[in-house]
Amino acid sequence: MKRIFNLSILAIAAVFTACEDKIDLDIPKGKVYPVVDAWITTAPGTQTIRISETVPYTSSQPAPVVSNATIVLQDVTENKTYPFTFANGVYSHNPGANVSIAKLGHVYKLTVTLGADEFVAMDTIKRVPPVDSITYEFKKKDESASGKEGYYARFWARDIAGPVTDYYWVRGYRNTTSNVQSNIFAIDGSFEAGLADSAIFIQPIAESITDWDKPFQLDEKVIVRLASLSKPSYDFLSHVDKQVNNGGLFATVLENVGTNLKNTNPASTKKVLGWFGTSAVSFADKTIKPL
Repeated sequence: MKRIFNLSILAIAAVFTACEDKIDLDIPKGKVYPVVDAWITTAPGTQTIRISETVPYTSSQPAPVVSNATIVLQDVTENKTYPFTFANGVYSHNPGANVSIAKLGHVYKLTVTLGADEFVAMDTIKRVPPVDSITYEFKKKDESASGKEGYYARFWARDIAGPVTDYYWVRGYRNTTSNVQSNIFAIDGSFEAGLADSAIFIQPIAESITDWDKPFQLDEKVIVRLASLSKPSYDFLSHVDKQVNNGGLFATVLENVGTNLKNTNPASTKKVLGWFGTSAVSFADKTIKPL
């Protein structure tokens, strides 16, 4: 039976790879929408927001930057406002190198004004545990699942105990926070609610900070960021992740990803895409040295 199954898969693959003629598709360009990329964190220093425009599916050009918006962030809990100014392709607010404008448990409101239309969204900064440590082990080619020789790192952290479900965004970096290696999303210390409250993050999540196709090498720095998420932000990012990694023979039909930015004028037909989210963050890093 196993042989028949393998032959069937090969036959299906042959059907899909036999025809390699290039076909030029006349795909409509569609409407152009502004896309807001706004994520505020408890990390001190400058906070940035990006607004671009959508481009046609087949276009290879970079997304145009929107430079004429007015952006104001409000700490609803403390009734403070923070204006963002545009420069060098982004909107930013700099409170000072060691100052954070985001606080745990506070509710934040983002207002984006584009022409005569005003779009608003709100999010709450949830709690996040500290990253206790990072460990790593060296694996030879025949010892690693990917067949790549190098150092495989994992982080150690413990989910905060009840009474609420916690949602997290785990991101791994190599050497600098501009070199993203991985993204993974967790509920408490695992992938489902009610399974790992107050537990150490399970192995698949903890080891996700390593790119298994390119493990770390000596003197490279492993950086992990653990960020809290509200439930709506977790749902949004999980949806985006599924769409980005949706592929292969059994891929599902692509879906539009939602937005929490709503037009305050119910009579207006204008809309924007993207998301406004907030996170408390904790970081840890470690440089790979001989064991």
